[in-house]
Amino acid sequence: MKKLLATSAIAMSTLAGAASADDISACLITKTDTNPFFVKMREGAEAKASELGISLSSFAGKVDGDHETQVAAIETCIANGAKGILLTASDTSSIVPAVQQARDAGLVVIALDTPLEPIDSADMTFATDNFLAGELIGQWAAATLGDAAADAKIAMLDLAVSQPTVGVLRDQGFLQGFGIDLGDPNKWGDETDPRIVGNDVTAGNEEGGRKAMENLLAKDPMINVVYTINEPAAAGAYEALKSIGRENDVLIVSVDGGCPGVANVKEGIIGATSQQYPLLMASKGIEAIAAWANDGTKPAATEGKDFFDTGVALVTDNPVDGVDSIDTTEGTDLCWG
Repeated sequence: MKKLLATSAIAMSTLAGAASADDISACLITKTDTNPFFVKMREGAEAKASELGISLSSFAGKVDGDHETQVAAIETCIANGAKGILLTASDTSSIVPAVQQARDAGLVVIALDTPLEPIDSADMTFATDNFLAGELIGQWAAATLGDAAADAKIAMLDLAVSQPTVGVLRDQGFLQGFGIDLGDPNKWGDETDPRIVGNDVTAGNEEGGRKAMENLLAKDPMINVVYTINEPAAAGAYEALKSIGRENDVLIVSVDGGCPGVANVKEGIIGATSQQYPLLMASKGIEAIAAWANDGTKPAATEGKDFFDTGVALVTDNPVDGVDSIDTTEGTDLCWG
């Protein structure tokens, strides 16, 4: 893991460039400004912008899924003469015309965390390998259950009905890791494996996770595996299970690896989570905008991939054979780099 991060840093080090940043402005547009993941992303962008002398404006949707506010933010960035935009899109396909408008106006657009549809609608994507993140928690869950995995009852707590790419990739990665045949890998919810009790959406927050868990428990109160799109949703699912006295006999897995999430792994609320590095995504994105403003250089993808991979690590205190992981002590040291 550390080797991957170091390699990524070396590969991107030339992007900071020697741009005269006095006249460089950039925008960060996130899904919300309350989710801890996006808070850390903003911190990374602000720190790097301050280091490079870049003027940064930050925008966010009112809630996850607020597409219209993100479109308005892109239009504002264009009008204000920004050199580039860092974007985590709520609607990864509907945002594309606005992104193209920005690129046509000479801005470099970097997708963070969430690839656009198609992925080359942005100049580059800096992200976790979200399919791998899901696959790791799926492999861990299946190995933890052992023979009982064949009779698992799985709740799938996804992000949004619009099925943004980040949600599809994590969902499908989890199912493949668990050993479930996928339907169309470009969407979730069409699998036919009887172990899947159902899918519900959470908006990536605790209240949404609780409601989605309640809905799926109404379908089958004996659910024993819960996949969650992120750790706030996992926390809500746990509260729903706790309310019926089942918090200790259900395996919850998630993605993010934020400091609160790692603490929940340590406490046994979450069994395992895949850790991302949003601060790194954002800081490298700012470096990419500086390089673009300086000499027109655009960032390159990680070899063999169509995006720049910022790394992922499985965090658990209950490791299993065949699945690489780090414990919560190391996970705490790394959250959220």
